[in-house]
Amino acid sequence: MARPLTIDTHAHYFPESYLKLIADHGKRCGTTLVADPSGARFIQVGLLLRTGPITPEFYDLDDRLKTMNKTGVGMHALSLTQPMVYWADDELGLRLCVAFNDAASEAHRKHPDRFIGFACLPLQNPNLALEELERVARLPGIRGIYMATAVRDRELSDRSFFPVYERIADLRLPIFLHPMMINNERLMRYYLINLLGNPFETAIAASHLIFGGVLDAFPQLEVSLPHAGGALPILRGRLDRGFEIRGECKVISRPPSGYLRRFTYDTIAYSEPIMDDLVGLVGAERIMMGSDYCFDIAYNDPVKVVKGMKSVNDRQRQQILWGNAARLLRLSKE
Repeated sequence: MARPLTIDTHAHYFPESYLKLIADHGKRCGTTLVADPSGARFIQVGLLLRTGPITPEFYDLDDRLKTMNKTGVGMHALSLTQPMVYWADDELGLRLCVAFNDAASEAHRKHPDRFIGFACLPLQNPNLALEELERVARLPGIRGIYMATAVRDRELSDRSFFPVYERIADLRLPIFLHPMMINNERLMRYYLINLLGNPFETAIAASHLIFGGVLDAFPQLEVSLPHAGGALPILRGRLDRGFEIRGECKVISRPPSGYLRRFTYDTIAYSEPIMDDLVGLVGAERIMMGSDYCFDIAYNDPVKVVKGMKSVNDRQRQQILWGNAARLLRLSKE
């Protein structure tokens, strides 16, 4: 049976090789693989950041394929999620990237019509990141670069990243961003660390890319924002007001809202009116399907969500399901 022309561009993956490196070597950098009394595994970074439980959906590709088949998802773009690799020292950070990138490429080799990968780079050391970028650009199935919304204490507008952006743009590899949960005590209750922290992290990162001149410096660079752009779209008026009246904001050639179409976005809004607004702002051609697989907050049936969008026609709906990502990621229709 022919696979459906649908792709989930926001689908997380923890290969066992990545988890083993954390278990064997992470402790020296303050990160461990721990288990709770039920046996569920978590990645623990310091005292505040914990990712998990790491259920089989994260690492078992056969299990993942069953879910994809059930929900009509033809392809997953495999990506890491927090804690990414920036917590590690240079040597371990590079090994973690190699482990993930090779595993994502291997998944593509085994299932070329079902999986592609978004490579992770050890951006805590931009020189090492450039070396790994050259390597992964030759790996089968790598179709994008995955980055957090900040790298340790550096914003994405930091000049140390500009050579990396330049080479990424030359290679025609889009960047897909993902928040690192904000370790703020005010957000620790009620799951606000994700419900509020993540969408604001996306807005902060995008604003640094805009005001910091990254998008102007690299006009061919493609950057995709998760969670339907987070808080960025709804704050466009406030950002524009700052550009109008504040001298420190007059560092770009046009209002920040003029950069909204420089980004692409996924469909993880959890609100049809918000998605309708996003379609009106940037056009259906800048939106791609996403689910946040395999967290509990994820869309369980992302194809159904897109098919239920009332603000798009059938042609635009197919663009969101497949066409936009296929063009951006240079995927064959075969």
